[in-house]
Amino acid sequence: MISAKNNLGIVKSSAIYDLVVTAGFMTPWTAAWVLTGFGTLSGALALERPVPVLDVSAMLFANLLGSVVVVWSLWRLAQPSRRVGLYDALARTLFATWQLYAVAHGASVLILGFTVFEVLFAVAQVWPICAVRQVHPRAGQAASGAG
Repeated sequence: MISAKNNLGIVKSSAIYDLVVTAGFMTPWTAAWVLTGFGTLSGALALERPVPVLDVSAMLFANLLGSVVVVWSLWRLAQPSRRVGLYDALARTLFATWQLYAVAHGASVLILGFTVFEVLFAVAQVWPICAVRQVHPRAGQAASGAG
């Protein structure tokens, strides 16, 4: 079973990963640079589905997403807890779902690299809580809010 300390380490690790991956989407200039890099990678790998150039409205949503995820990541670094990890796992499950949907409907398969990390971090943050609940059903309720 993963200890509370190890669980908090997973919450913090997922926050650091998110900072690294999403900080580039916070501004139109950095997002354009990141997307150009993805386009170059897609071309180098000879992928059939190229990375699209975003119009102003799509760029706005990329910047909003980048901003919100960075703030959420900073919160998880400053106030890590099992409860925050559970909320993060829920968000990651939603992200993975929409990433799979996007790829199934024509988005670049490069997205699946991110999907792998979404699923791994979601499972890593939920697994300890499930293990505690299986061993001690009432302890699982207390553990989900333990910090």
